[in-house]
Amino acid sequence: MALSRSSSTTYLRFCILSALGVFAMSATAATSDSSAIDDSKLPQVELDKIVVTATRTPTKTSNVIAQTRVIDKEELQRYRGQNVTDVLKNQPGINITQSGGMGTASNFYMRGFDSKQVLVIIDGIRYGSISLGSPSLNLLSADQIDRIEILYGASGSSIYGSDAMGGVIQIFTKGNNVEQSNVSTTVGYGSNNHYQVGITGQLKNDTSSLSLGVSRNETDGFNAIANSGSYDFNADDDGFKSTNASLALQHKLSDSLSAGLSALYTDSTTDIDSAGNAFPNAYSDQKNGSANTYLQYRTPLTVSKLSYGQSIDKSTSHDANSINYQEGSHYDTTQEQARLETSINAQPGTIIVGAEWLSQKLDASDVLDFSGYPDPAVQTPYDPEDRTVKSAFVGYQLSESYYDLQANYRVDDNSQYGNESTYNLGAAIHPMAGMRIGANYATGFRAPTFNDLYWPGFSNPNLKPERTENTEVFVEYANDMQTSRLTGYHTDAEDLIANATNISEAKIKGLSLTSDWNMDAFIFGLGYDYLDAKDKTANSTSYNQQLAYRPKNSGMVYVGYQQPTFDVRLEAKHTDDRSTAENNKLDSYTLLNLSGSAYITPKLRANLRIDNITDEEYTLASQFGNEYATEGTSYFGSLTYNWF
Repeated sequence: MALSRSSSTTYLRFCILSALGVFAMSATAATSDSSAIDDSKLPQVELDKIVVTATRTPTKTSNVIAQTRVIDKEELQRYRGQNVTDVLKNQPGINITQSGGMGTASNFYMRGFDSKQVLVIIDGIRYGSISLGSPSLNLLSADQIDRIEILYGASGSSIYGSDAMGGVIQIFTKGNNVEQSNVSTTVGYGSNNHYQVGITGQLKNDTSSLSLGVSRNETDGFNAIANSGSYDFNADDDGFKSTNASLALQHKLSDSLSAGLSALYTDSTTDIDSAGNAFPNAYSDQKNGSANTYLQYRTPLTVSKLSYGQSIDKSTSHDANSINYQEGSHYDTTQEQARLETSINAQPGTIIVGAEWLSQKLDASDVLDFSGYPDPAVQTPYDPEDRTVKSAFVGYQLSESYYDLQANYRVDDNSQYGNESTYNLGAAIHPMAGMRIGANYATGFRAPTFNDLYWPGFSNPNLKPERTENTEVFVEYANDMQTSRLTGYHTDAEDLIANATNISEAKIKGLSLTSDWNMDAFIFGLGYDYLDAKDKTANSTSYNQQLAYRPKNSGMVYVGYQQPTFDVRLEAKHTDDRSTAENNKLDSYTLLNLSGSAYITPKLRANLRIDNITDEEYTLASQFGNEYATEGTSYFGSLTYNWF
């Protein structure tokens, strides 16, 4: 049952008092057996983590040139029952739009670029729709994920190729780092009749590890339309349900040879709103995920890895836009990828060389004309419905006591648009203990999507890739208690695709400040982003205007307290006013969220998250006169039991 905003104050007080009561009782109950919980159970902010996305090799964050952020499994515990979009929207420098609650269409923006221009990969495999160009992160359950790495800026283009102009987000499947054999079960319940059940089993011995997890999420949701605008949408709750699974297997064949596979999958259904009363039960079925297998050979000087994988993004909608409501309209996209890479200990530094093959395929039903109404005469416009990309790349990385260096070069041969090359040069010096000053220059590009090339009335098979030149400078200071970084960046973007032509240009500049502190039992931090993303298209009516959905100012602050038996964290995130694609203004908003966990017993852990404590009214998206609704105060609580 959805909570009305008129009763939110009383309800909020009840939630907070209940949460404090749970924490107090849990701490008391666990005190008598606290010896059974070692220090590893204490939630921590590791100020110097190991990442692989920024360089393709395991590298300390203190040696990476480009701005990075790691969301580890302990932080993901705070997002029980939620999806990857929910996790990203609470990270510095990332803002989202969303057309309702869980499972509804969403988009995210990072450094002035939208999700089509930020590459998402799962365990090294590209993930996303090749028709729209954007990934369905709103459908991926956070409960099946071990870690997320965020690489800001264009330096990933010379490592991963197309679509990384604004950055790279890599998702790692749960079970890639099994520490001990265990079984855990989770049950949870939240607002709007949202419940979750799940179980994960992990086995580990001297040579192998296996992890298998499944979960079920279901919610009644809320009405996604705040006002109907020019359309008559159904004023009903829009529910969501999903079944999620993850698999990870690793085996050591010998001292030098190892193999493994991983998979992440979700099968979901989202209730959607459709114009007119003729389709009161409109919905969309989605199947999304990725699978990857690899063989790795290690010598004292080299590490070689051969991998093969595939990702899917399949959607079937049954609504007013379907030519046949029963059959629905479907867009099934598949990306198949093989890669061979070798890391060489060059003494000094590390050299990385490799080759990659990518196949992208689309299977779509007949589509509607651009007006959005059924037209049986309009057939599937995609011809061809597939393309291949052959790539080669080389990189060099050096980390010394007084400086860090990174250089990458990549060539992509696309069967549709030909050759494209990108490169990246970065360096940092250590003028004093704990301080780094550095700069980075990178070129990037985005290949046109199938919709860009072939959509009816806006088709142009001769489109060129979008291109960027990105300069980034930073100063960073870190010690045992904190890591702080100030980054300034400037990007020139050309040949941006609009109305089936390469005419658009943009200049994006900004500042990003992050600071994370860990002082004994207290953690706190902040993030602030200033973004000036202007349309520089000559003779355009929007010339020199801020790009849609890009706030000039956004920021977050958090403070937390942690003990071996419990932890609690309060965070606030502010987003400035933004304009929509139709040049309508969306007001600024600030959300206050509370999360925490407690060990009721050494094996039983309780988690609670309360979002939008102040019951802020805000809007994330507006289109064609329709304002999409957002949720008021909401909560989700869960219990997890572990057998070791």
